Amino acid sequence: MAETNPRIAREHRTIEAMVRLYCRGHHGVGSEICLGCRELLSYAGRRLVKCPFGERKPACSNCPIHCYNPDMREQIRAAMRYASPRMLWRHPVLAAFHLIDACRKAPHAPAPKAGREITLDK
Repeated sequence: MAETNPRIAREHRTIEAMVRLYCRGHHGVGSEICLGCRELLSYAGRRLVKCPFGERKPACSNCPIHCYNPDMREQIRAAMRYASPRMLWRHPVLAAFHLIDACRKAPHAPAPKAGREITLDK
């Protein structure tokens, strides 16, 4: 994934680590992640790249724009709920940044550009 924004690139590494921990713990397919978790990771990556906040992005749980569709949102929440406590041991630096990001105050939702709506569900 070719992000130019270091904040988004770090968020992608964090979500990838969380999805891998979740998949290993629930699906046990070894070092590779299963097809369902790969799709979830791909979906999350697309959401990160399209985030209208960019570098000012808050943690998704604090975001005023919910860009995940309901099914994927529940899947990512389950993965994060499982992986978050394990991240401190497996990926302490990413976990620390994620905790700091979760404390950030969410910025106001950006206004859509003229003639464009913000549609992030697809």
